[in-house]
Amino acid sequence: AFVRDRLWDADTRTLLRRFRDGQAGFEAYALQIARMLDDEPDVKRDVLDSLFAIAAADGIFHGNEEVYLKDVARSFGYSDAGYRRVRALFVRDDDDPYTILGVAHDTGDDALKQRHRELVREHHPDRMIARGVPPEFVVVADRKLAAINAAFDRIAKERGL
Repeated sequence: AFVRDRLWDADTRTLLRRFRDGQAGFEAYALQIARMLDDEPDVKRDVLDSLFAIAAADGIFHGNEEVYLKDVARSFGYSDAGYRRVRALFVRDDDDPYTILGVAHDTGDDALKQRHRELVREHHPDRMIARGVPPEFVVVADRKLAAINAAFDRIAKERGL
């Protein structure tokens, strides 16, 4: 409850709203949010996920959205590979289930199943609810979980698991 109250107080919500709306340039807000959430990597990921959900909401991922989200991810400390993993959960142009799960194509069946279980635990909406995040983040978690399960199902079907 302490973390939830601290992270979702009125000042933080105002900062996130300004960041989302691009007021006064996002770079300053991105760095400020990154610093605020240094000890809260899950919440930092939730913010990035929500920005991706907003960008993908119209079904078209525009080039300027790509540039913006790459810059935000960089400000949040994500590597290029980390950015691509998050992107694959929301943008379907790659459509590689291995990229969505963040595993190599030659990953063994047992390791693949383990990775799937890890991702399901990490992104399950119930976990988000328990953390006390806003309802919008739970919606994003639902979408991510659906993408993770679809990717795993596709690989499992290909492999006959």
